[in-house]
Amino acid sequence: MKLGPKDKKYQILITGQELEELKKLTWSMAEAFGLDTRIDKYLGKRPIGFYPWDLDCLDDAISMALDDEDEYPDKTSDGYETLKHLYVKIHKLHKKAYKDE
Repeated sequence: MKLGPKDKKYQILITGQELEELKKLTWSMAEAFGLDTRIDKYLGKRPIGFYPWDLDCLDDAISMALDDEDEYPDKTSDGYETLKHLYVKIHKLHKKAYKDE
């Protein structure tokens, strides 16, 4: 995929448990042109940039994980609550990315 002149990256800092929970989901991003590898290598020391199509994938992957009873059987667990909080941040960024276009 070739970037266009108006393609913009959206920065977000993901650290701690949010990053741990996100890294558990990289298997579901295998078809996303290296997004899974970028997240696996990400250390959470600086903001990471995502293009709108990356945010599409993240939004979908996190949403599906939150709805999956096998992934998070206990909806009150710390992992579930952390991922839900990250989902809200990613979803806001996702909406902003498509509003900017």
